[in-house]
Amino acid sequence: MDIKDFIAKLVAVPGVSGYEERIARVISEAFNSYCQEVRTDAFFNVFGRKTDGHGENMPKVMVAAHMDEIGLMVTHIDEKGFIRFTNIGGVDPRILPGQEVEIHGKKKLFGVIGAKPPHLQQAEDAKKAVEMKDMAIDAGLSAEHAKELINIGDIITFVSPLVELKGGMVSAKSLDDRAGVAVLLETMKELDKLRFCADVYFVATVQEEVGVRGAAISTYRIAPDIGIAIDVTHGDTPDASRDETFAMNKGPVIAVGPNMHPRLTQKVMDTAKEYGIDYMVEVEPGPTGTDARAIQISRYGVPTVLIEIPLRYMHTTVETLNLDNIRKAARLLARFIASLKEDWNQWLNY
Repeated sequence: MDIKDFIAKLVAVPGVSGYEERIARVISEAFNSYCQEVRTDAFFNVFGRKTDGHGENMPKVMVAAHMDEIGLMVTHIDEKGFIRFTNIGGVDPRILPGQEVEIHGKKKLFGVIGAKPPHLQQAEDAKKAVEMKDMAIDAGLSAEHAKELINIGDIITFVSPLVELKGGMVSAKSLDDRAGVAVLLETMKELDKLRFCADVYFVATVQEEVGVRGAAISTYRIAPDIGIAIDVTHGDTPDASRDETFAMNKGPVIAVGPNMHPRLTQKVMDTAKEYGIDYMVEVEPGPTGTDARAIQISRYGVPTVLIEIPLRYMHTTVETLNLDNIRKAARLLARFIASLKEDWNQWLNY
């Protein structure tokens, strides 16, 4: 399965933070084709172990990308059958009016988040964004029927399948961070072409969007020598500062800052230069909003690297990225892992 088809499969499966069981099964099945051992824990973090070689000082490397997505949850069904909801993760209320959704009740139900037509709005209404508490989902059901099929606490996901744009670009919901999971799979494929001396754990983590919880659990369990987080960062758009966004066609982004180990990060950059892999650099002066934050401070501390894919329109239903950046990130990761020799820990120490 190629990258585009794999991502299309991933974004079609619901996996709101805390409710990742279904997407975990899909990822586990994919990992099974390339890893010697695959397991899933009680929280649905998926671990794929891949090793080649039996060096005396073989490093344990954890490469993580989160599988969970932002979404909604049912809070109330009113007397007319309209379904009230709240958010799970960072949902921007401004994108909600007009969205198509699926309610995962006793059976999957299609619904729409309607909006008052401009013809019926007061002049002052048109100048304000509608608050989430004032929105509702219309599934075309009576209150009685809705309550038979839907429970308070049922999750709601957005309907936004993968679409192919020009120039190698694709758009869909939850590319943050199903694209990172695709990087994991592509890195496994790249490692099959190389000789390496490392014990590599590929981890699709849960609940990143609500506090990097899956990464904290997984890192504590694995106790890696080196941690690598794969996530997305902001791609360039006309309305955003160039200082805060990155080109869509110049490779992955390598983050620098106190959350990342300086020498380890430099080693990744040196590897990119050695193999002619394009990359950009992002300055992160504080804790990042990624799994790297949890990986770094697990147990007695893990030297950590953060590699990111430029993504436009983050936390919307039309997240957009360039598939070539996924290929480049995977190629870089595999060659970095292959560069680790028995003296790997010498260049980590000052």
